[in-house]
Order: sequence, then C-alpha cells, then structure tokens
Amino acid sequence: MNLHTLGVIGAGTMGNGIAQVCALAGFEVTLLDISAGALEKALATIGKNLDRQIVKQTLAEEQKHSALARIRTSTDYASLADAQLVIEAATENLDLKLRLLQQIAGVVGTDCVIASNTSSLSITQLAASVNAPERFIGLHFFNPVPMMGLIEVIRGLQTSDATHALAMDLAQRLGKTAITAGNRPGFVVNRILVPMINEAILVFQEGLASAEDIDAGMRLGCNQPIGPLALADLIGLDTLLAILEAFYDGFNDSKYRPAPLLKEMVAAGYLGRKTGRGFHVYG
Repeated sequence: MNLHTLGVIGAGTMGNGIAQVCALAGFEVTLLDISAGALEKALATIGKNLDRQIVKQTLAEEQKHSALARIRTSTDYASLADAQLVIEAATENLDLKLRLLQQIAGVVGTDCVIASNTSSLSITQLAASVNAPERFIGLHFFNPVPMMGLIEVIRGLQTSDATHALAMDLAQRLGKTAITAGNRPGFVVNRILVPMINEAILVFQEGLASAEDIDAGMRLGCNQPIGPLALADLIGLDTLLAILEAFYDGFNDSKYRPAPLLKEMVAAGYLGRKTGRGFHVYG
C-alpha cells in the first residue's frame, strides 16, 4: 500500500501529537473528535509546537504552513471513508475504545488498517471488535509524541504480516524507531516502567523520602532524565492508575496492585500536570 492518507481519533495530547508528526512527514491527516472546541485547541497546540521548532531553527516557516495545511479536522466519522490507516488515540478505557473502533470499522474500507495507541489494553481483544481483524495492530506512541523517538508496534493474535510491515514502514517514515512487542499487558516499556513508578509512589506513601528527594535520587543516582513521580505527573495519574489496573487484572498478580495513595489522589482529582497538582504542584 502506498500510504498517504491517515485518520487520527482523539484531539487530546496524544492525538494532536500524532497528527503533528504525521503531517510533518507529508501525510494527509484527518483529526477527528466529538468536540469542535477540542479540535480548535488541538490545532492551536500544534501551531505552538511548530513555532517552537522554528525558534530552535529545526523547522522552516514554510514547513509549518505546509504541515498545518495537511491537517483537516472533523467531528463526523464519515470523513474517514478514504483513510488508508486510522489511529485511535482516545482515553485508556476499554469500553470507549471498543465503541470507537466499531464506529471506525463501520465507515472505512475493508483494506484500511486500524491501529490503537493503547498503552496497556489487549490488541487481540481490540482486534476482535472489528471486521477483518488481521488489519488491526497496536501503535504505541510516547508522550510528547513530537519529541519521543520510539513507537511500540504490537501484534495481536490476528495481525497479518502485511499489517505489521506497513506499521514498521510508517514508523520509519515518521523518523521514529520501532520495536515489536507481543500482546501482553503493558507490552515492553510500560511493563518495566509503570511498576517502577508505582514502587516510587509506595516509597513516598510510606514517608521514606519527599517527592523532591525521590525524584532527585533517581535522576542523579540512576541517570534518569526525569524522576518517577514527576513522570507520573506528566503521564497523568488517572492514566497511570488505568494501566496498573489493566496489569493487575491481566496478570492476576499482586505485584501490580496500584498504590493506595495513587487511587486516593485520582479520586481527589489530583491528576498531575493537567490539573496543576499531583506529586508536585504546577503553576
């Protein structure tokens, strides 16, 4: 397939980031969301991100305008009818994703590849919700999408070799490095990363050290670019909790039990950077 027309579902942080890198790589992109306001906000965010690249002299003004011109927004699933690949980038909620995937499958052609940006849910289970499940695959981008160089490509039990090859080619065209992961909760990166963050939360919960000292310890003692609690705030504590709960259910293993403090903070609405308060306070 000569891939050139893509759809992205969800205009939030991940969706607008995916749309941005795809448009910069020369793809025609339809960014879809149920909210016109969310779409306007997404375009403004993409514009600001591109302006930062211009200031850093890593992007020319003409490239910015060309990329923005390749992104069209819509609230109507029918606008995806001609898409060759659609990437679902909605909230990490199984019922929501299943509902969206069925809507996508109802309007795109049977040769359109459908992907999910899920960070923890079963690709095999998601694939089973669409017709021709062999064209379904996981494409796990990392936040912030324009800056992070990795894409996890996850094969479900049904995923065909042709679908996998197309996903690997897309990653290369986006200037990303792709690694292939099997279909297990958390795949590769989050399987390793999220339990470490959860352990950092338990350490903080037990009062062994302050959030600042925990993060400093891991940055300076383990050469991590960002501390685990600051990273939790960046990911979003609600997203982190959803991933851990998927691990706990998927593996039936108590080592993945979410820290009680994490659950309490999510209940309080302290979700990290996006709400201005998590393990740290943001202006």
